[in-house]
Amino acid sequence: MKTRIEIDTKTFVRFWLVVIGFALVALAIYSARTALIIIGSALFLAIALSKPVNLLTKILPGKSRVLSTALAYVVVIGLLGVIVFLVIPPIISQMTKFAETVPDLVNSATRQYAGASDFISKYNLQPQVDKLVTSFKDGMTGVGSSLVSGVGSLLATITASILVLVLAFLMLVEGPTWLSKLWAAYDDREQMAAHRKLLGRMYNVVTGYVVGQLSVSAIAGTVAGVAVFTLGMIFSSIPVDLAIPSAMIVFVASLVPLFGAMIGATLVSLILALNSVSVAVIFLVFFILYQQVEANYISPTIQSKRIDLSALIILIAVTVGVYLFGIAGGIISIPIAGCIKVIAEDYIARSHKHRAIAE
Repeated sequence: MKTRIEIDTKTFVRFWLVVIGFALVALAIYSARTALIIIGSALFLAIALSKPVNLLTKILPGKSRVLSTALAYVVVIGLLGVIVFLVIPPIISQMTKFAETVPDLVNSATRQYAGASDFISKYNLQPQVDKLVTSFKDGMTGVGSSLVSGVGSLLATITASILVLVLAFLMLVEGPTWLSKLWAAYDDREQMAAHRKLLGRMYNVVTGYVVGQLSVSAIAGTVAGVAVFTLGMIFSSIPVDLAIPSAMIVFVASLVPLFGAMIGATLVSLILALNSVSVAVIFLVFFILYQQVEANYISPTIQSKRIDLSALIILIAVTVGVYLFGIAGGIISIPIAGCIKVIAEDYIARSHKHRAIAE
């Protein structure tokens, strides 16, 4: 038996208009992803600094929010300066030390090549060697182009970072005024109280995540620094002064959830490999073991009560954030997912309440 479903033209047109509207909105969001990353990062930074700024505003004479925000910024920029000062010079020193050994490596390679040239001539492998050299030259040309584009990306990142800092500063200064105007626009006081409570829960999710992630990153950085210091005491080939830069590198990289700490540990291993490959392997194996402890005990203990998201939701959020918006998206994806969860829970609770009243 066939069933015929008739749809009037108005409904059909309305359906496709809705579909096209959603598609256009998605396209607009994707096209403006860079601007959205900057705005979202600024909002994330403003929320993270809001509690210290509010505390300073209450303490300082005159209760100047501009002065409180400026002091908070001075502290943040000072910490960034300390990180750069502690990380960059030792890395440059290691690179310089490696560059000094390059002539010896070249001489060794030249001596080996003298024996290899006889082997190449004996077995007529010169065409293959020439082809390999040509491919290497082409690859180096591509590397040069990548370096040029990398410099452009670095300048764009610096510009975006400055814009994020300026936007976050203005958000911190003007935020309370805009919130006051928002709450004053409500006619229904009960609805205003409910929305204010909902926004407070979202705020607690973001600030709780920031505190928790900073704690996890601090532990990871401390473990990495102690490990490098210990290896430096055991193996004379490893400078002990690499401990603090290693800790800073892992701390900053660990701010990216899930895989950031391993990226930082890999960078530290590469730096250690300039002095001793075996020690670099030991450090990497040790940090992989530490990651198991962090993933199963440390991070769940610190973050579980702050975000209350399952491992699957966290992985999905980070994956979507990284692939759509890069590293910044990976950092802010988990608090965004936590806020969405808060909104969904509030909607479900209100739906149940309305249904109970109707019944």
